Amino acid sequence: MRILVSIFLALVTALTACAASAPRADGSVPRLRADVLATLPHDTSAFTEGLELDGGTLYEGTGMVGSSEVRAGPPGAAPAVRAALPDPLFGEGITVVGTKLWQLTWQNGVAIERDAHTLTELRRVPYEGEGWGLCHQRDRLVMSNGSSRLTFRDPVTFAPLGTVTVHAGNQTFDQLNELECVGGDVYANVWQTDTILRIDAASGEVEALIDASGLLTDAQRQQADVLNGIAAVPGTDEFLLTGKYWPSLFRVKFVATS
Repeated sequence: MRILVSIFLALVTALTACAASAPRADGSVPRLRADVLATLPHDTSAFTEGLELDGGTLYEGTGMVGSSEVRAGPPGAAPAVRAALPDPLFGEGITVVGTKLWQLTWQNGVAIERDAHTLTELRRVPYEGEGWGLCHQRDRLVMSNGSSRLTFRDPVTFAPLGTVTVHAGNQTFDQLNELECVGGDVYANVWQTDTILRIDAASGEVEALIDASGLLTDAQRQQADVLNGIAAVPGTDEFLLTGKYWPSLFRVKFVATS
């Protein structure tokens, strides 16, 4: 029995290590790192699932049943408005499209459309599978579900329009979580890692691997969960990064590794 238990524990340890390891790609994929420009406070009670900056307003979606909500306000400050999700909904990714905000749920199979200013719920639209990350391009939404596939959706009806598989050559990348759309690119947090992928949305090709490790101190990491939150700063090449239960929001620029 002890032998079986030891084998089981060894397998669990190995699988956990694999799940948390950074994605790899061949040497042709550029490597970047997150260079910190400024640090802002972040609510350590927020299990961050979605982050987006629209104008001067930072929108954040949080998860966990009983604690899920959407918040909006100035970056680094207390939210000016917030809306809670009722049980048993588990909030996930968010994105702002004009005067509307879409919010995913994890395993509840519904997307919630809200008024972007008041966060009032307007309607719910069913979808199949899990919801993880969400962002929008000019004429479509981009959604992740934890796999290597991104799904494109109509920004009005939420109907699926097509999919693309994220890859570098013959290697695929899964565990795609929180998303941020910038032009024709999609930035994706890879769950349980400190890696962000820059993806060409049209082809699914990974254009860069971004190392966002080292943002938290060892002491801060003891109280925090994984990196999961990326928001482009409009009009710049900078981003805001944070994570689940993180104490800080980091304004960064992605630069080449030395």
